[in-house]
Amino acid sequence: QVQLVESGGGLVQAGGSLRLSCAASGRTFSSNTMGWFRQAPGKEREFVAGISWSGGTYYAASVKGRFTISRDNARNTVDLQMNSLKPEDTAVYSCGASRSYSTRSCSSPNTYAYWGQGTQVTVSS
Repeated sequence: QVQLVESGGGLVQAGGSLRLSCAASGRTFSSNTMGWFRQAPGKEREFVAGISWSGGTYYAASVKGRFTISRDNARNTVDLQMNSLKPEDTAVYSCGASRSYSTRSCSSPNTYAYWGQGTQVTVSS
């Protein structure tokens, strides 16, 4: 059974940092693009960052320069380092495993085959 499990969420003050981690089990995703999305209350799911099997990255404009996505194919994990957090970053963050191997279309949730349950990130002002 394939599972993606996120961890590392929590409450942080504006300007602070958090590191999210997503651990995959049940199969390896070393050849798949992995991505992070977020969803705030009353809003649609929003793309945050994606990383290809070879390490190519792609970011939403709202987080570029503040967030860094990385992966460890040997451990089957993908992380999201979030710095300079803002109250508008508050959301449930979920990781996904794409059907693709490149970052092309990685911002579309429709390209993802597996999702984690999400972890809450709350940024206070």
